[in-house]
Amino acid sequence: MSVKLAPGESLLDRFRAAKQGEISFLHKEFGEGRIPARWDGVRPPFAARLRSDGPGAVIAEFKRASPSLGDINLDLAPEEAADIFAGEGASAMSVLTEETYFKGTLDYLVLCQGYGLPLLRKDFLFDPLQVALTAASPASAFLLIVRMFETAQDLAVMIEIGKAAGLEAVVEIFDERDLELAREAGATIIQVNSRDLDTLAMDDANQKRLIADRKKHEVWIAASGIKGPKQVREMAALGYEAVLVGTSIMQAENIGGALRALTEARK
Repeated sequence: MSVKLAPGESLLDRFRAAKQGEISFLHKEFGEGRIPARWDGVRPPFAARLRSDGPGAVIAEFKRASPSLGDINLDLAPEEAADIFAGEGASAMSVLTEETYFKGTLDYLVLCQGYGLPLLRKDFLFDPLQVALTAASPASAFLLIVRMFETAQDLAVMIEIGKAAGLEAVVEIFDERDLELAREAGATIIQVNSRDLDTLAMDDANQKRLIADRKKHEVWIAASGIKGPKQVREMAALGYEAVLVGTSIMQAENIGGALRALTEARK
């Protein structure tokens, strides 16, 4: 399922286009008064859990496929993953809900609740109704990528809608400009992706560079490229409350053992 980009096209353009059908459907449903009820169950605190378990807390990700790797692990059920992740010391669970490129679904969040882990909805969200739909799930947090928004104000609206619904916004950045916009929008949970989703280029150095500007009230997460205990320790030493790890866990023959090696690295 490797994606070939046209000249001048970014991967985020593809992701945005893939969500248009969903967004049109949501606007039709909401316009006709079919508004999903807000989740009335417990949402375990996300940022507070990372603070208490960090630095180096592990957010284990349920990731069935990706644009670069194709199918990763289609056999593991989401509830099985949640049970393993909770049992092996994960502090939170990220759940890919994007359908076209990651073979996810919003239903996975329902299947993963009840194991004591704060759930992060990882998807490409840029319309307020997507946040409203997230509020109908048991997610504790949702991902927002700075580069999917034209202005800090557009991003701030999404953060505030989530806050009103009891959801915490994890705001993803790649460089200093992204960080500036995230802060202008009021973000307090900052996720640094070492993969530039405009170009697909990896820059492991940005995680080391950007954390130097961390503010005390912020919670920072290192994402992409984290594969082993050594990197968990490195990110913890830099000051990251948490690391998000998906591919290396989901590809492992012994998923529990792979995760345990990561969670024990922070001790």
